[in-house]
Amino acid sequence: MSLLEENQATDLEQMVGLTRRRFIGAGALCGAAMFLGGNLLSRSALAVNAASASPLLGFTSIAAATSDTITLPPGYSASVLISWGQPLSKRAPAFDPSGNGTAEAQEQQFGDNNDGMSLFPFPGDDNRALMAINNEYTNYRYLYAHGGAPQSAEDVRKALASEGVSVIEVRRQGDTWQFVQDSRYNRRIHGNSPIRLSGPAAGHDWLKTSADKSGKNALGTFQNCANGKTPWGTYLTCEENFTDCFGSSNPQQTFDAGQKRYGAVAASKDINWHQHDPRFDLAKNPNELNRHGWVVEIDPFDPQSTPTKRTALGRFKHENAALAETRDGRAVVYMGDDERGEFIYKFVSRDKINHKNPKANKDLLDHGTLYVAIFDAGDGNADHPKGKGQWVELTFGKNGIDASTGFNSQAEVLIHARLAASVVKATRMDRPEWIVVSPTDGQVYCTLTNNAKRGEDGQPVGGPNPREKNVYGQILRWKADADNHGAQAFTWDLFVVAGNPGVHAGTPKGGSSNINPQNMFNSPDGLGFDKAGRLWILTDGDYSNAGDFAGMGNNQMLCADPSTGEIRRFMVGPVACEVTGISFSPDQKTLFVGIQHPGETGGSTWPEHVPNGKPRSSVMAIRRDDGGIVGA
Repeated sequence: MSLLEENQATDLEQMVGLTRRRFIGAGALCGAAMFLGGNLLSRSALAVNAASASPLLGFTSIAAATSDTITLPPGYSASVLISWGQPLSKRAPAFDPSGNGTAEAQEQQFGDNNDGMSLFPFPGDDNRALMAINNEYTNYRYLYAHGGAPQSAEDVRKALASEGVSVIEVRRQGDTWQFVQDSRYNRRIHGNSPIRLSGPAAGHDWLKTSADKSGKNALGTFQNCANGKTPWGTYLTCEENFTDCFGSSNPQQTFDAGQKRYGAVAASKDINWHQHDPRFDLAKNPNELNRHGWVVEIDPFDPQSTPTKRTALGRFKHENAALAETRDGRAVVYMGDDERGEFIYKFVSRDKINHKNPKANKDLLDHGTLYVAIFDAGDGNADHPKGKGQWVELTFGKNGIDASTGFNSQAEVLIHARLAASVVKATRMDRPEWIVVSPTDGQVYCTLTNNAKRGEDGQPVGGPNPREKNVYGQILRWKADADNHGAQAFTWDLFVVAGNPGVHAGTPKGGSSNINPQNMFNSPDGLGFDKAGRLWILTDGDYSNAGDFAGMGNNQMLCADPSTGEIRRFMVGPVACEVTGISFSPDQKTLFVGIQHPGETGGSTWPEHVPNGKPRSSVMAIRRDDGGIVGA
């Protein structure tokens, strides 16, 4: 029986995705069309009708914009919480806009290009919290006075100091949240910070270097994209484009299959650290590459703790880590590998979460099973395809992962997780980025941000990747069998297919029926749920506002009702930015969101707008002027 036939056999509420109360509110038109006419309404008609009754989206959708500012709906205001270069203590040097600040100064300042983040309230005090915030990379044109690639070892150290993670304390003063500069919890974890390696791959020969013969003590975390927050109160930061940081002093150097699959090249990727720091020279330290590309666990409440790279979760270009729990109480971590044609993974812990004693979970992520997803071709529905999928175990000795396919241990499987996933013929995806789990029904959402090579290079069109040369992206959704995140089977659908109905009306590039000229966007990247179940969508796409992207303006944040499919534009960011990273205050009355790389190609002085000023990545705090819940 096909999924479509199974759906037709379910009750009406499950078919249309509405609760009974919302179904009644959708009105007599919906009922007449379904029952008197004998056919279901089209998804677009249902979405428009049901959306008018939705209690979730209580703000006015705003127009696209191209201005160098933050644009919000009427009745909302935004303020800067913290910006790149802000000193974390009163003893630290102030931000130097000239670019002449030192690496030592940057190690004591808020990092550059903030990305994913999580908020950790103090127990029993909703007016005080810690925030762990990723600092993904840095812009050389603004970091250095010379505005070019690193020219010295000190330049490389400064770049490394700009990346990693910033932990800060914030407190609510009246109606607003403010950064606490001299908190003892404020801390930088950067590209030269000591970090422990743990789990099955720790100590393997491929992780050993001349500087660390144990293979258990890495130096630094960098290219930190998005994040996760564990039920036991720790922060997961995810290393993404780590291979871009490596190169070789030997321009003719050849690379093995693993190095190639992860993107190693002799010339580096415009980062050029290897020219001034031998740690990043693959001709001298080839194993250093294997020590990065992991999920790193941090205890924000212990400033003296050493972060830990959890190798059991696999090595790839991690976007984020979304936590869930199996029916029997084990931890689940959903993860995407953000590169064209790569995979979606799931880790399930061996042991159960101890909710009564958080510290008992300190090594929970060192033991468990890594899986990769396989999706079927779906039902072929052009607007809202659906299908089935399964999780395939990536364990040495199972599913053809053994010496015959190039693996000799579980450590090797984890270090080369991409190669192991290829052995089991996992589905190559359109750049899987953020994954989030709905707090209301447990469904899992994943942004597939774009893939200009879909239809080429062994990446067939179909299933959850329905368009060739996909420049707009889509959001995938799946539901675990029996609502158990430990299950090996699931059903999937596409929640939205982004597109431009103004330029490509009536074609696949126009997007799904819940996309219209008033809410269109491209390259969905970040995702977040609030407590009420609103889905917040953040974009990192083409902001040219021309051609395929005409009318889309700057990158933006939208909000969706998962039940009705309605999407409204909530915020537009400044010139040339990415909107990324999202968190909420405990009372849901403040939304924290990141603005990354404003003016990356010039043309911006946001947020300070001073003459000849430098744009600075920042975390924003957004509130309703009447003090209500954001989005409601």
